[in-house]
Amino acid sequence: MIEALADAATEQGGGPERWAPEVARRFGLPAAAGLGPATFYADLAVPHGRRHVRVCGATACFAAQGGRHLSAVEDVLGVQADAGPGPDAAVSLRTVRCLGYCYAGPACLDGETVCTGPDVADQVAGRVPAHAPPIRAADTTGDPVVLAGIVAGDDAWRTWVETVGRRPPELVRSQVAAAGLRGRGGAGFPVAAKWAAAGGSPDTVVIANGDEGDPGSYADRLLMEADPARVLAGLALACLACGARRGLVLVRSEYPRAVARLREAVERARADGHLGRNVHGSGVDVDIEVVVGAGSYVAGEETALIAGLEGGRGCARARPPYPASQGMWGAPTVVNNVETLAAVPWIVRRGGQDYARRGAPGEAGTKLVCLSERFARPGCYEVELGVPVRWIVTELGGGLREDGRLGVLQVGGPLGGFLREEDLDVPLSEAGLSGCGAALGHAGLVAVERRLEPLDVLRHVWAFAAAESCGACSPCRVGSRRGLEQARAGAPPGDAYARMLRVMSEASLCAFGRRLPHAVRSLARAYGDRLPGWGG
Repeated sequence: MIEALADAATEQGGGPERWAPEVARRFGLPAAAGLGPATFYADLAVPHGRRHVRVCGATACFAAQGGRHLSAVEDVLGVQADAGPGPDAAVSLRTVRCLGYCYAGPACLDGETVCTGPDVADQVAGRVPAHAPPIRAADTTGDPVVLAGIVAGDDAWRTWVETVGRRPPELVRSQVAAAGLRGRGGAGFPVAAKWAAAGGSPDTVVIANGDEGDPGSYADRLLMEADPARVLAGLALACLACGARRGLVLVRSEYPRAVARLREAVERARADGHLGRNVHGSGVDVDIEVVVGAGSYVAGEETALIAGLEGGRGCARARPPYPASQGMWGAPTVVNNVETLAAVPWIVRRGGQDYARRGAPGEAGTKLVCLSERFARPGCYEVELGVPVRWIVTELGGGLREDGRLGVLQVGGPLGGFLREEDLDVPLSEAGLSGCGAALGHAGLVAVERRLEPLDVLRHVWAFAAAESCGACSPCRVGSRRGLEQARAGAPPGDAYARMLRVMSEASLCAFGRRLPHAVRSLARAYGDRLPGWGG
């Protein structure tokens, strides 16, 4: 459904009311079944011009120039963002919340041409060549896990060949359980427990969640573009462990190169006999498909992701039932983050105990940490969990560029939280960060300089929330909009604001609404006297 809607939007132009009902009828469904998703997803809801530009408004790009790049791009294109194409339908401009170029922002995607840097508007105007530097990737552990292919040339399919048909699925599950591997997408749920919950049904679907939407993180983009074989091999091993015959990789539409690289890697894997029927004579059938998202942050939440794959609006669903027992089309469904799956080949080959010895107490293993453009040495670094955040900021990142002064440090995306300079000695772990009101999330670190006004940063957080709330539950839908209204007004909030934050954190349907108040409170705490009263 989503692919058919996207094709119709491209071919016919105009708003969804023109083409979505007909697409639904082709599927034998009522018009609402087409209009629902077509008006929900950003890629479909806003009409495209013949030239369609997406400009990043996420935290790292906002922090680079205080958000001024958006108006500069509007000026050179002669159109307003999110207003649809101009009268001749030549150009359209849409704001998105992260293009995965947090290390080089601000960024734009002009069709599929990436433009990054302080002169991004000049690149869009054609006055200077488009520029998109590669991601700096480095291992700091001496024995990389998820960067093993990128920095050490390790072939992840070798582990698959040595495992499928030669080792029982129980061995894969037991090694991952012994490793203590937890999901790297933000929730931190034990991976082996999620696999076990699916019950071993051959109807199980395993999904690699490549809908990396947390502003500040580009680790999944790095893996999908630079080492797609590791992602696919990890997904194949997960399918084997769950008894599944079908795997999917959901990639956000803002990552067109990742989509292309993964699809090429799937075809190569089939040609090499790694996927398909009776893989390597093992009697095991496993195949993988790459699917493209349609532009929504909250659709990365696992129940919302499943709803989108079924052709619906990407809204979170109440649980239970949990996806592992009743997910996509009612089948047991396991959703793992891309970075999580990329760790599986190393664990299966080297053993869970070796992995468990690394990291922090109760939080084993390594983590990819992404540093934003304001750092002197931005890039993606593999570190062991538990290292001090200050070491990452000063030793790996080299501090802020151009002698900038740190105002606050965003950790783990908009739902993660903010740290003060005094908090940086905290360990990079869920337990350590939670003591400062933050969360690990995807472990993207975005430096916000002191020169930016605290109230502008708060408005930015609430604007993100209001734009990306799926609207499925009233606490988040209403609260995010009221929070933005209050921040725009600028007046110190009162008791009603505090009650709103409390209701959001206690009654929202998914982690988006529940975590947002914690992020707002952590920002107010980090700014202290510069933002009094805004923590509710």
